[in-house]
Amino acid sequence: MSNPTKKGLFAGDDGKNLMFTFILVSSLFLLWGFCNGMIDVMDKHFQEELGLNKSQSAWVQFAHYLGYFLMSMPAGWLASKLGYKGGIITGLLIVAAGGFWFIPATHINAMVHEGTVSPTTAFVAFLAGVCLIATGLTFLETIANPYTTVLGPKTYAATRINLAQSCNGVGWIFGPVVGSMFFYSTNAAGKSTGSETLYIPYVGVAVVVIVIAVIFYFANVPDIKSQDDYHLEDAAPGISHSIWSHPHFVMAVAAQFFYVAAQAGIFSFFINYMTAEVPAIPASWNSGLNNLAAHSGWLHKWLLGWFETGKTGVLGVSNKGAANLASLGSLCFLVGRFTGAGIVKKFPAHKVLGLYALANVATMLLIFCKLGWLSVLCVFLSYFFMSIMFPTIFALGIFGLGARAKKASAFIVMAIMGGAILPKLMGAVADKWDMSRGFIVPMFCFAFVAFYGFNWSKFSNAESLDGVRIGGGH
Repeated sequence: MSNPTKKGLFAGDDGKNLMFTFILVSSLFLLWGFCNGMIDVMDKHFQEELGLNKSQSAWVQFAHYLGYFLMSMPAGWLASKLGYKGGIITGLLIVAAGGFWFIPATHINAMVHEGTVSPTTAFVAFLAGVCLIATGLTFLETIANPYTTVLGPKTYAATRINLAQSCNGVGWIFGPVVGSMFFYSTNAAGKSTGSETLYIPYVGVAVVVIVIAVIFYFANVPDIKSQDDYHLEDAAPGISHSIWSHPHFVMAVAAQFFYVAAQAGIFSFFINYMTAEVPAIPASWNSGLNNLAAHSGWLHKWLLGWFETGKTGVLGVSNKGAANLASLGSLCFLVGRFTGAGIVKKFPAHKVLGLYALANVATMLLIFCKLGWLSVLCVFLSYFFMSIMFPTIFALGIFGLGARAKKASAFIVMAIMGGAILPKLMGAVADKWDMSRGFIVPMFCFAFVAFYGFNWSKFSNAESLDGVRIGGGH
């Protein structure tokens, strides 16, 4: 038997190079990263436009992740019936439908100012679009995540999924920037026009995904089965056929629930933290940025309004500035993804996961303690350490499950529902105390992820994703 470590990163069992297929699938990661990035800067918009508190605005995340929860099992079932290609095209068309829905939703919102529709109705209309897009993204995530793990030797499964998720990080950088342009736009009089222009980026997404769907329709997307290390397809007596009999999968579902819960909470309240908890900004910063921007028209337009004087007379970060800073957080996330892909190639993925999660337990505690600029720095560090968690948990959870990986994938995607729950809890804590105190909630989530990472070997009866020491104990 040949040594898989000698094969290329994208070498198929038949010797064919699967790099083009990998690049095509990776474009989907960029798509949903962009959509998620816009979602993360939407909360503050609705807080101000509709007079919602933090807990109420978190219904945006609830609607988003509810779509994942409702569609993960149907998506997994359809993926098994339609194959990777059919499932991906279905998901893209649903995303397009959700993007176009924002046009009537914007018209409904306009009726609020006319007094014919209540703010609640308008909010629900936008939430419906968010949920519909999420159902389409569920198809893409349920299929694309496990697909990247089989596009080459299994020893590089975690590396490939982390590389693909790096494209997700790129999308997450541009999502908040575009969101700040359209959600927090103002007219010449300084009046907010965000409610009138919010639909524009979503219609743009709808058009792009239709083009991608056409490309996938004509592209060669082979339906590859992952290796059945645990013999789930065998008919031998005494061998369990249930994926739930494998602790490494069961605990991956739980770990993914808590990780996405923590991520959604941090991302959704990033703007609230930056506008409320950042120490006073020296006036020289604002002057310096304006002097720099004066030499460049486009730069001046982009930097205009990053800072504003609050009710207390102290200069602080504005909503627009915070939304753009979210892209800096996403850049930290992307750097973590790229470097993480190399790290998990050299070191056991489960140990790296445990160390990164433990590091984020520390960052959450330092943010909770309100240590000024150190706490602000820790917010950005948390993005870096979160970077590898989702794809690594995914790869560890479906390890060795063979054809059942698609079904297992559906349950791991369903665990994304954690992102619907924690933002509301985190928002409630912030409403009662302050935004810094709210970060105690994701701290406990990261503690569970660390527990999973450090104990994965015991759960899976394997030393690493190479499959060493797999026995018949499952």
